[in-house]
Amino acid sequence: MSHIVTPDICDAHPEVRVLDPIFVNFGGREAFCGPIRTVKCFEDNSLVKQAVGEPGEGAVLVVDAGGSQRCAMLGDMLAEQALENGWAGVVMYGCVRDVDVLAETELGVQALGVHPRKSEKHGEGQRDIPVTFAGVTMAPGQWLYADNNGILVAGERLPLEG
Repeated sequence: MSHIVTPDICDAHPEVRVLDPIFVNFGGREAFCGPIRTVKCFEDNSLVKQAVGEPGEGAVLVVDAGGSQRCAMLGDMLAEQALENGWAGVVMYGCVRDVDVLAETELGVQALGVHPRKSEKHGEGQRDIPVTFAGVTMAPGQWLYADNNGILVAGERLPLEG
């Protein structure tokens, strides 16, 4: 995989959409990219657990958790499962927990913040639908690129130098 540097991608591909700079990098893999798969849920991570339990094939799981600051939607066990199943990363519009372990896990994880409480589990939410947060609508099949400079979305895989 080519080296991901989002400022260089923005310069070479001005058409990319840039998410608002509200995310913090928590994963052990600081730069990651892949085709988008989505989950939309609120304070219930059942569908996140379901998704990371399936083959990721290098995809990025984009989770619209409604921006909730009241519980974590991803922790060390789900991150480890995502890594084992071949996911490139997770972008969480919500909180994560177990951040010391996440930092040691070779998975890209960007989220709004940290919360020690786990989420509910009622099986609620939707998968593989367009989601909108941080000023960008993201749909399954689009490509996401992330590093410490930010998160970008492109309509298709971009040719990267490097």
